[in-house]
Amino acid sequence: MAAPTLAAEAKPWADPAAKPFIRIRNITKNFGDFTAVDDVTLDIYKGELFCLLGGSGCGKSTLLRMLAGFETPSAGQIEIDGQDMARIDPHHRPTNMMFQSYALFPHMTVEKNVAYGLLRQGMPRGEAMERVADMLRMVKLEDFATRKPHQLSGGQQQRVALARSRVKQPKLLLLDEPLGALDKKLREETQFELIRIQETLGVTFIVVTHDQEEAMTLSTRIGVMDAGQIVQVGEPQEIYERPGSRYVADFIGSVNLFSGEVDASGTDMLRIRSAEADGDILAPPMAGLKARQGVWVAVRPEQITLSREAPQNARNVLQGMVEEVAYLGNLSIYRVVLDSGKVVRVTKANLSHEESPITWDERVYLCWNPAAGVVLTK
Repeated sequence: MAAPTLAAEAKPWADPAAKPFIRIRNITKNFGDFTAVDDVTLDIYKGELFCLLGGSGCGKSTLLRMLAGFETPSAGQIEIDGQDMARIDPHHRPTNMMFQSYALFPHMTVEKNVAYGLLRQGMPRGEAMERVADMLRMVKLEDFATRKPHQLSGGQQQRVALARSRVKQPKLLLLDEPLGALDKKLREETQFELIRIQETLGVTFIVVTHDQEEAMTLSTRIGVMDAGQIVQVGEPQEIYERPGSRYVADFIGSVNLFSGEVDASGTDMLRIRSAEADGDILAPPMAGLKARQGVWVAVRPEQITLSREAPQNARNVLQGMVEEVAYLGNLSIYRVVLDSGKVVRVTKANLSHEESPITWDERVYLCWNPAAGVVLTK
């Protein structure tokens, strides 16, 4: 994960006295009989790099477009820096939006692409070009000022689009799948470049993405969306380690979900009877559960230990057969079929000194610490 931004260090969302920079209240957007955004309420704070994360059609881009003023809410209210945006046209809002396609003018140079908005709004040419030069230095494109978009790489075009979006100095920058057109390696490099630029500018960013790793890398906080609603908001570590539902647990990274019923709950341990685990699963206690209530236990693959020998004094011990192994260099992914028939995913670091790694068709033991499991009720 990248170095934290100033907002991430200050954590204004944890301070009840902190004033949100963006207030979204009960926002709904209908397209005929279809509800794209459904009664969303959300606070975002100044200096955040906030990610709206979700699958295709979940409403994240529609919510972003309402912030920009390109869509009109069917109901609800949006405030930016204390100002109600209801009657504010897009070009008068303190926002700018960067699209996935970058939308650069192919016949213009980099310099002219970035300067276009400033010159259109009547800024004197000398002042505009001075600001453009500063912005190109910030995104490390000062040597490319006279090139045209087709002479640039995808990452360079992305930085031109970012410079053009930022040069008018908006209070809020909206980015819709900004890295989606880049290949994996370049996307990873550009993520850190985007964080550096955001930290340098200190402006609030809202990024829409469907890529979980991208959201985890970039954001101060993540808002996970599903079917037009925000289903959980939290810091990346919180979303990953303490998901609030099966949807979030399954959407963020890889997870194993064991269904079962509450058998007993003590002060220090919760016992869940699970046919999928061929027995009981121990988990941290959780308030409000009743005996025989249906629940799920979420366990991340990296939390599970894999061994040929039965572990001593361990809890949550299962047995199964290795069905598949995927070697990824620094780690291997194992698919293990339990005696119950359930398939469990386990990740294991590849150690150079390991003489005989576990492989296909081996009988193995799996175990995890009860504290590694998260109990979910929905």
